[in-house]
Amino acid sequence: MKIIPIIKSYNIDFYTPDFTTNLELPYVVNGISAGFPSPADDFLDLNIDLNKHLIKNKSTTFYGRVRGDSMIDAGFSDGDLLIVDKSLEPTNNKIAVCFLDGEFTVKRIKIEKDVVWLVAENKNYEPILVTKDNEFVIWGIVINVIKYL
Repeated sequence: MKIIPIIKSYNIDFYTPDFTTNLELPYVVNGISAGFPSPADDFLDLNIDLNKHLIKNKSTTFYGRVRGDSMIDAGFSDGDLLIVDKSLEPTNNKIAVCFLDGEFTVKRIKIEKDVVWLVAENKNYEPILVTKDNEFVIWGIVINVIKYL
């Protein structure tokens, strides 16, 4: 899977997916046991293409690389690759990539009547109240994260 850089920012680097390639990898159909070992060789007869599996809406999906630790308790570490879909509705409690006052950020959105909060998943960061004085756009909803271990 090749990614094409489109925007570099302080908090998130953005990329577009490249759908011109087709990379099918072996796939263990019945899952991989996290308990007692099980023979998996008999189940490697299917392939999976991660572009097709992880991306539902090609024209509205992009990648973003996480910078920082404000979402560490949601499982997002510095350097992780987010898969973000711009076509999804930004509803309460979703994790979104937002543009706030000239900076990109990834936060959980909390919607209360006419108020929007951007909430970090790290106790060291205070929630951000979005007001009418802010320049604010929700770019998309995070649908997956690719981690490096």
